[in-house]
Amino acid sequence: MLSRVADSIYWMSRYVERAENLARFVDVTHNMSLDLPRGSEQQWGALVYASGDQEYFEEHYGEATRENVTQFLTFDREYSGSILSCVQAARENARSVRESISSEMWEQLNQFYITVRDAAKMGLPGSPNEFFQYVKNSSHLFVGITVTTFSQGEAWHFARLGRVLERADKTSRILDVKYFTLLPSVADVGTPIDDLQWSAVLRSVSGFEMFRRKHHGITPKRVVGFLVIDRQFPRAIMHCVDTAYRSLHAISGSPQGTFWNIAEKRLGRLRSELAYSTVDEIIALGLHEFLDSLQTKLNDVGEGLDHTFIAMDPDGQAAT
Repeated sequence: MLSRVADSIYWMSRYVERAENLARFVDVTHNMSLDLPRGSEQQWGALVYASGDQEYFEEHYGEATRENVTQFLTFDREYSGSILSCVQAARENARSVRESISSEMWEQLNQFYITVRDAAKMGLPGSPNEFFQYVKNSSHLFVGITVTTFSQGEAWHFARLGRVLERADKTSRILDVKYFTLLPSVADVGTPIDDLQWSAVLRSVSGFEMFRRKHHGITPKRVVGFLVIDRQFPRAIMHCVDTAYRSLHAISGSPQGTFWNIAEKRLGRLRSELAYSTVDEIIALGLHEFLDSLQTKLNDVGEGLDHTFIAMDPDGQAAT
């Protein structure tokens, strides 16, 4: 398989997943803002913090209001991390490998882009929820079409790798932001505002109902355990890393538990660290510190994939 094709399919999948997660972030914050008291604007600043592009935002928008942050994350053509830019990038990657993907995948992604582009021209409808729901549904439809129309060989595994690594990263970021930024003060712990925000965390990843079935009452410790080390919930970080691990070994053909390249080594190490972690250990380490380290390791896995399969280091076994 050509490295160019693998790279395009990997990023096509990542960008679709990224657009969906952005829609989740903004949609949940819109809904939550309706229930919070006046003056609770820090929730919008938290989204800017999660993007990691505060400098760009402050230069182009200034204050983190609902209107500014929504435009920034949804329709900003100049910002590569907006929903519009992500869907456009996914479409461009798909266009470059049209001969390798199914026509249904291309048609869905093309229609997805056209709808988001047109919405950017007209602005959000009176009910922004409808637009964000469309983005989420379009991503789900693309994933479903990919599963049902794309032969599950190397290319399919690269698509799945991109999707779950992006998902793990975004789950960690929303958990990090909610934990440290949104809670107004220590005095609010255990209050209705606290419960509302932790519920919003779960709704951000469509995990509210699954969490309640498993744990019933909401506590920060339970939410952290559910979103970090749960093996069954599809948006939990452990589940995503485990899925990526299986796809990576399916691509390389190396036995699980061993590694033949730097990407397998880094992902296998991360998987083991998560598998043998407990919530108490994560809390004791510091959730922010744990998540910050996790995001760095996920980035290292991505670099390892690029080094192993895209850049194609001539000596085969990439440097550590």
